[in-house]
Amino acid sequence: MDTPTLVALALLMGVGAALYSSVGHGGASAYLALMAMFGISTEIMRPTALTLNLLVAGIATIGYARAGKFNLRLLLAFSATAIPCAFVGGMIHLSPEIYRPLVGITLWVAALRLAWRPRQSVERPVRPPPLLVSLPCGALLGLLAGLTGTGGGIFLSPLILLFGWEEPRKTSGVAAAFILANSAAGLAGNLSSVGQLPSELPILLMAVGIGALAGIALGIRKLPQIWLLRLLALVLLIAGGKLIFT
Repeated sequence: MDTPTLVALALLMGVGAALYSSVGHGGASAYLALMAMFGISTEIMRPTALTLNLLVAGIATIGYARAGKFNLRLLLAFSATAIPCAFVGGMIHLSPEIYRPLVGITLWVAALRLAWRPRQSVERPVRPPPLLVSLPCGALLGLLAGLTGTGGGIFLSPLILLFGWEEPRKTSGVAAAFILANSAAGLAGNLSSVGQLPSELPILLMAVGIGALAGIALGIRKLPQIWLLRLLALVLLIAGGKLIFT
């Protein structure tokens, strides 16, 4: 990769990391879209996105946990089944023609629901999900995470918010930790792909790390909760478009 291309890719990934981390996400869907735009081979894309996810989600998890915006019980209710399923998903290679458009449309529907009357989502009472719901949902989300090369938070956040299982900022903290665990499991499930990581990875890691620090500060301290939901809706729209059109 020549220097101008690398600089452009790193800057765009840094912006993507800032946007996604502000709502507790790792940004894998943005990294995948950018790598596709820059013509990077598919063998490199998934392990690179998961590795970048590990850094951004790790920074986000620490930031939200230190700010008290975290719910360990809710995290465990989903991750207990998600982590092994993400490992399995990382080992599976499927044709994307069917599941990518379906997932993309699902994200768009969730985005529109979050953007419509967001005050109701902020003000509704919080009720934790029963394990009979969270455990199978976690398994499905983990499998999707492993298959798509994402951490699964892009699916978990709207689910939690739409059903009123937690308030927006703590949802971001839960999503960050969920992404961290699933990205590690997905990468472990496709361990052979680690040999495909690009030599430019340290520069990309630096870019997304800086972006993550800026985005997390924005999400924890600056954004009102209603605007946090609107920003999450924007992230879902971008991720859905990426899945549908790339």
